[in-house]
Amino acid sequence: MIPPLPLPDSHVFTHEAMHTTFCLRLIGGDAQLVAGAARECLDLVDELETKLSRFIDGSEVFRINRLLAGETLYLSEPCHQCLLLAIQAHTLTGGLFDITAGRRIAHRKAAASGPLPALTGRLVIHPDVAAITCESPGRDIDLGGIAKGFALDQMAGLLGAWGVTGGLLAAGASSLLAVGPQAWPVWLAGELEPRQLALTNQSLSASGTEEQGSHIIHPDEEAGHPIYLSQRVWAVARSAALAEAWSTALMLMSRDNVATTIARQDTLLNAYAEFEGRVAVLK
Repeated sequence: MIPPLPLPDSHVFTHEAMHTTFCLRLIGGDAQLVAGAARECLDLVDELETKLSRFIDGSEVFRINRLLAGETLYLSEPCHQCLLLAIQAHTLTGGLFDITAGRRIAHRKAAASGPLPALTGRLVIHPDVAAITCESPGRDIDLGGIAKGFALDQMAGLLGAWGVTGGLLAAGASSLLAVGPQAWPVWLAGELEPRQLALTNQSLSASGTEEQGSHIIHPDEEAGHPIYLSQRVWAVARSAALAEAWSTALMLMSRDNVATTIARQDTLLNAYAEFEGRVAVLK
């Protein structure tokens, strides 16, 4: 067993939001300054949740999902940025990461009988104006696969202005973002062989079936349960939002496709999955 690397000394702050626990381990500056930075970061998480959650009445995503044909909704800059990033992730993953499958995800999580709801309708996100137009209804947006990572990335952007030199930002156990020159040890703690990583200016995200079952849905899936790459997959990427999107998409790929995908990416991307009694590294 590899002895664990020590965590850097840090100030620790926790906060409940987005159906998980955010934990900030921050380095640099005096305690009062760091506390101020943490407070602003966690206030930002609460603000983002009121905009991005489809479960909060009146949130921007709640209102998007109730647009009628021909209606346009003007968005806040954070919501618009998150939607554009989701489109980028959709392109990078060959369409496997899809935020418009909300009805199918709800159907699967509820263990409802019958076929998955058809993917109908069309939403247009305007690239140069913070707005979205419903050309025809039928698509429900669910940002659950990217919103926590987006929040971590946004918090990281605040830390420099406060003079915080580094930190490890976590949204539950599934999304981590290391900021600054420090190496932060983390464990891939699956059912099989554990693996320790040292994150430096990187993000790690995990997806799997243990907690929420087979809720990750292939865009072309029509019925039945999907065949997943592994019980759990971790992705390391340059941003927390992209790491979240990739960990979701990688679950839906074959092992050969994962290796090919990683090889052709021009951004930092590694994947780890549980195979045959061990944690396999796909590069």
